[in-house]
This record gives sequence, C-alpha cells and structure tokens, in this order.
Amino acid sequence: MLRYIYADDLHRFPRLARSMFVDRATQFHDRLGWDVALRDDGTERDEYDDANPLYLIWEDASGRHGGSMRFLPTTGDTMVNDHFRHLTDGVEIKSPFIWECTRFCLAPGAPMQVSAALMLGGMEVGLNNHLSHSVGVFDARMVRIYARLGWGPTILGTAGQGRDAISVGLWAFEPELRPRLLARAGVTDEISRHWYDRSFGALRPAAKPALSA
Repeated sequence: MLRYIYADDLHRFPRLARSMFVDRATQFHDRLGWDVALRDDGTERDEYDDANPLYLIWEDASGRHGGSMRFLPTTGDTMVNDHFRHLTDGVEIKSPFIWECTRFCLAPGAPMQVSAALMLGGMEVGLNNHLSHSVGVFDARMVRIYARLGWGPTILGTAGQGRDAISVGLWAFEPELRPRLLARAGVTDEISRHWYDRSFGALRPAAKPALSA
C-alpha cells in the first residue's frame, strides 16, 4: 500500500521509516556510489529530511519500505536550487505551484509495480494540491524507467554523458495522465483515492511548515 507521511509523523511508523533510510543507504551509497553521508546506524539522511518533507512510501506486507520519494515546496530550500542551479542556467526555480521531488528509492528486489505506484502517488500529490509541476534531479538510469512508466520529464539541463549524465527536469501534473499511471501500477481509481484520503483524513493537504530548530 502507498502511504503519504510528513517527516514529523514518521515516528508513528518506526519500522517503515527506518527501513526507508536503510534502503536509501543501500541504493545511493552502496550500489550507485553517490557521495552521501551515512549515519552510524546505517541510514542515509540529508539536510532536506530535516525540512519536514512529504514522503511517499510503499509499505510491503511486512510493514517495511518497498520504495519511496519525497516532496518539498520550492518556496523553501531545495536540492535543485542549492546544488544544481548550473543545470538550469542559473535560474532559481521557486513557485508555490512547483514542488521538488527527490530521493526516488526502491528496496532491493522491489517489483516494477512499486515504481509505478510511486509515480501515481506523485500525480495524486500534484493534482490534489493544485500544483503545475514537479522538479527533480535524476541520473541516466532513470530515463528509461520514466519512459516505461509513461510519465517523463521535460529536461531543463544536463551535465555529463552516457551513464554519468545528471539532469534536472520538470514533470507536468496533467489529469489525463492519471489513467495511464493507474494502469501501470495495477491500481483502481478507488484504491488510489483511498490511500490518499486515508493519509490526509479526506482533506486536501497544504504544504506543512518546516520543523523549527
């Protein structure tokens, strides 16, 4: 099942949360070799996890993480603006209608359905919050995945070539894409709405403020 959880609510799901951060360490540090910092407990977190992001998390039957990604409004600090502005010709992307999506992570052995469900969840976030776009940084391996799932980005800029290429892209939140994502995820309209409404008490969520220091 898909859960939508703000960072300040993760304590309610300790098994799910810890397994997500452990899987992030496995994917980004161990498998992809990214320059990310690991904590002593074997998890991977960064400063944007401290900004109270909204996590989309696939929870498997054992209550563990199957896949996830996180959203932050671009009106605050974001990875794109802080570290990848050279890929946008120096243009800062800030808008109440654009949220950043980062840390797309899959648990080892996760089926393609999980990727599709996460993309569907991203669409639900955008449509229910009346957003126009999501912005994100992605590497070359993700291009094929996005194409297979039927929702690819408009690329704003790329650095590097081949497997080492890193890009910034915009995903448009278009309602006509939703049926395609439902089909890819193997999920009915009713189930997707139930997952979303269960997480937010049938309310349309506004962006929650960052936790105070």
